[in-house]
Amino acid sequence: MPKARNILFIMFDQLRFDYLSCAGHPHLKTPNMDRLASKGVRFSRCYVQSPVCGASRMSFYTGRYVQSHGAAWNNFPLKVGEQTLGDHLRNAGMDSWLVGKTHMAVDVAGMKRLGITSDSVIGARVSECGFDVFVRDDGLQAKGPDGFYDSKPSPYNAYLKAKQYPGDNPWHDYANSGVEDDMQIASGWLLKHSSKPANIREEDSETPWLTREAIRFVDEKRNSDKPWHCHLSYIKPHWPYIVPKPYHDMYKPEHMIPIVREAQEKIDAHPVYESYFSNAIGKAISTDGVRDVVVPAYMGLIKQCDDQLGVLFKHLEDTGQMDDTMIVVTSDHGDYLGDHWLGEKDLFHECSVKVPLIIYDPSSDADSSRGTVCDELVESIDLAATFIETAGGDVPDHIVEGKSLLPFLHGQSVDNWREYVISEYDYSATQMAVNLGLEPKQARLFMVADKRWKFMHAEGGFRPMLFDMKADPDELDDLGDSSKHNDVIELMYERLGEWGRRVSQRATRSEDDIKNMRGKSRRQGILLGLVDGSEVEDELLEPIRGVAGANFVDQIE
Repeated sequence: MPKARNILFIMFDQLRFDYLSCAGHPHLKTPNMDRLASKGVRFSRCYVQSPVCGASRMSFYTGRYVQSHGAAWNNFPLKVGEQTLGDHLRNAGMDSWLVGKTHMAVDVAGMKRLGITSDSVIGARVSECGFDVFVRDDGLQAKGPDGFYDSKPSPYNAYLKAKQYPGDNPWHDYANSGVEDDMQIASGWLLKHSSKPANIREEDSETPWLTREAIRFVDEKRNSDKPWHCHLSYIKPHWPYIVPKPYHDMYKPEHMIPIVREAQEKIDAHPVYESYFSNAIGKAISTDGVRDVVVPAYMGLIKQCDDQLGVLFKHLEDTGQMDDTMIVVTSDHGDYLGDHWLGEKDLFHECSVKVPLIIYDPSSDADSSRGTVCDELVESIDLAATFIETAGGDVPDHIVEGKSLLPFLHGQSVDNWREYVISEYDYSATQMAVNLGLEPKQARLFMVADKRWKFMHAEGGFRPMLFDMKADPDELDDLGDSSKHNDVIELMYERLGEWGRRVSQRATRSEDDIKNMRGKSRRQGILLGLVDGSEVEDELLEPIRGVAGANFVDQIE
């Protein structure tokens, strides 16, 4: 097979790493994800750089840690000047397109300061994470007393209206709600409705709609002279947890994997952890019976996602595009689903911060690794480096902080791979920070994890958290205040310090640029440290020698 010409980067929102049959789920069958894994490599230890949508995605799109790009939480703008996948790939001759969600907020003030207008090419790209937009829909058309959560026009809502779904927000009223016997809307925001079928034809629901948009994209680009990168970004299986027929009742409580939680976790709990399991989401998902309707709906959403992958893969195969397209499947973070008394994401347990990652490389170089599982420590920022290298570019490692995964895909041995991974969480904009009495600069968490230990540092004067992933793989016993583990905690702080001292903002000069600058100033006339000139070659002294054209010294009284 030829070298990969195109890259299809598929992201599902809030998909847990262990809710794939190829990752061991006993009841939820995902044959299309499994088939991709059989043709490529499944990475079993992939960690995101932040367990929340916006910050995580900005790390995927920039190849940089959250501390580097600064978009630390949802709707924190990605500052003007951050280079993204689109910038790097276009430098390598590859277009970069978006189909779906980014959760990116625009740095309006930065654009205004620099005089960049959104209707210019560069302005449009700066406004969209560097992508050229085929279709963007962040998929959260929630509406409250103060208006819509997302003020941008929704192509999906426009589609539903064209299909004669009534009302000003069919995204909520039909795609993400059921219907009561008396025709009242059974809103998907209320977890008690999760077992109801969404009041929409299955083919009109979000996941099939976006799949058709992706097919429309690949068809339009099929005969393009330029290779393309397409970020196909689905909103599901993200909440609201409600799914159309026939997926709404495919799974029952007996098909759920056992919940991972124990009462001891709440005893002398870390204050930050306690603030999260005590919040509305944690309490709701821990209420008797709620998980029994939420998790089967979540599984139905995943099954629909997998079925739609099958539709897309078949189209790629039928049109001959599977043979020259690298395909990546991953997620921006996981979902607690009641594990550890928590809902949603936010903290650093495996079900939240570890994500599925499957990469299929069609090139013959990858033949030796097909169907394998790689258990090395991988970070989400590694995809940016992988894509740049796949496109034939040189990874600018003074900007992109991840490492290319191509050696693993091509069955090569890799020396000096990373010993630990980092994830960050800025919860300064949340009620939990208020409850803990923290200033915004204090409300930050850092995870350092290797193949055995997982450590969390919390700013604000709190003790750390620590888990022994070998003895306690379910992360139920927090050792953060154990004096017996001081040496491990000290090691983790050393690693956090090492990471914190990395060079991350010197992004305008590469290491090679800097080496080439050394000593050049002398050849440009800067001659410091000379006493009589004998210290250097005559060539450097030529420009400072000669006869003076006039003597002004004697004219000065």
